[in-house]
Amino acid sequence: MSPLSHFVLVATLTALVAALPRPSFLSIPLKRRSSLTTANGAFDLDKALSHLAFSESKISSGLRALGPKSDTSTVQPTRRDTGSVSLTDGSNVLWYGTISVGTPAVDFLVDFDTGSADLVLPSSDCGSTCSGHTLYNPGASSTSVDLGKNFILSYGDGSSVPGEQYTDTVSIAGYTAVNQTLGAASQYSSSLESSNFPADGLMGMAFESLSVYGANPVIQNLIDNNAISDPVFAFKLASSGSELRIGSINSALYSGSLTYTPVTQQGFWQIRGDAISANGNSVISSFSAIVDTGTTLIIGDLDTIGQFYSTLNATDLGNGFYTLDCNSMPSVSITIGGTAFPLSATTFNLGTYPTGSSQCVGAIAATGSLGNTLILGDTFLRNVYAVFDMGQSRVGFANLA
Repeated sequence: MSPLSHFVLVATLTALVAALPRPSFLSIPLKRRSSLTTANGAFDLDKALSHLAFSESKISSGLRALGPKSDTSTVQPTRRDTGSVSLTDGSNVLWYGTISVGTPAVDFLVDFDTGSADLVLPSSDCGSTCSGHTLYNPGASSTSVDLGKNFILSYGDGSSVPGEQYTDTVSIAGYTAVNQTLGAASQYSSSLESSNFPADGLMGMAFESLSVYGANPVIQNLIDNNAISDPVFAFKLASSGSELRIGSINSALYSGSLTYTPVTQQGFWQIRGDAISANGNSVISSFSAIVDTGTTLIIGDLDTIGQFYSTLNATDLGNGFYTLDCNSMPSVSITIGGTAFPLSATTFNLGTYPTGSSQCVGAIAATGSLGNTLILGDTFLRNVYAVFDMGQSRVGFANLA
């Protein structure tokens, strides 16, 4: 074959490959693990306190991670006054699915978390604390590269997850992120042990500026390498039919139109809300909020949440939670971008407390260390279809179909 013919053939093949259709989206079915309500309809106070402290700790960690990075990034979030903190401690509602890592590829179950930005997996060097989990073995992957950097994720109860940073190939629903930074944990806290945590690791889906590693999250890596045609991902979080869709929006899962609101500060998916209403009356107005798939509750500062419940004659349990008459639970809605999104009775009511009483716990909780920013977690997200648009730095919501 002549050099010219060879050039023409190569050019033609290159053009054909470039013209091949790229999948516009792929969906991942999600599994839900637990709730803060027991099988007999009672409120699980211990789990709820642990989860409240966990969420507080995680968001505080993220705020600190927005500061300067170093080869060893250590986060020390503020400890909560009541309750103990752990990453899940069996209390967090996880939404998890499968990714694959390395060459050859190994499957891992991960918690998809919009309230953090890093991928963390248990290392093959991890001892008994990682027993029962699928382990990441960098030595067995031909695409793994040791970055020579350590990390420590520390939590308010004194527990920590240390490890080493690598890059490797990460695939999620057929999309591939090359040279993806991840953390291989050499030790798991008790809250991450398999008896408490069904997923193997966590995959953060916030912005790069929140990364403890100072590296692109998986989704941003896919976007930067043109692996997905539309820089969005979307969640349906429900008791059935839950999914994470990447690269497109599943219009069959919502009704009406999407209401978009801009991200006010990149790092978290932080937005502004118009109002939180109870029984048709606006109680909280013009608030800042972080949209977090990794948090079960709606959480706010003590004064704001106290104001909300004072209008409902609720009883303060003194630990961030409030009870109301089970037969008089309020109709609650959250207004964002001019659209009111109602919370279902099942998502707002966490169950009876004490067990068997006529008092029920509300799923909007108070904390003392996050300032005036609210966290919109599962209590809100289970009522909407949520679209995270990295390309236009905005979040969209619509009522579920």
